Amino acid sequence: MARLKRHYLENVVPALRERFGYRSTMQVPKIEKVVVNMGVGEATQDPKALDGAVTDLRTISGQKPVVNRAKRSISAFKLRKGVPIGTSVTLRGDRMYDFLDRLFNVALPRVRDFRGVPTRSFDGRGNFSLGIKEQLIFPEIDYDKVEKIRGMNVTIVTSARTDEEARGLLELMGMPFRE
Repeated sequence: MARLKRHYLENVVPALRERFGYRSTMQVPKIEKVVVNMGVGEATQDPKALDGAVTDLRTISGQKPVVNRAKRSISAFKLRKGVPIGTSVTLRGDRMYDFLDRLFNVALPRVRDFRGVPTRSFDGRGNFSLGIKEQLIFPEIDYDKVEKIRGMNVTIVTSARTDEEARGLLELMGMPFRE
């Protein structure tokens, strides 16, 4: 069992039950999935640019990413429908907990001038989105093999009904929020 999952079951669930007054363990919010998305805008001109993003995302997540294609044509961006423009991966189960453990405890503290994650990034329904400026903060990425520094979006989808419940869950899981 993943270390973060064990922490959730042993420490987080009882703390959230006490804090929000849940009668059943099944009412306690949990993290359902984590979606990591990497947009590659230059893939419209250079189709090979997507290969590096796919490799980086596979290394970070430990799972094969899906290539996302444009849904419609936009002439201002020289974009045609069906052209690959990004890559994403959806993590669930133990892989999700392993990824979050590395994100909270290894990757985020490696960000320069890191003061914590902003608390206003909740969507109103208990989901949290986080933008990362460069993939180099993950220790699995070899600096010498990276051809271009790319950012990524990490969305944490929870079963919480409100932002307050989701924030309580993520704080207890170890998310370093800004004070």
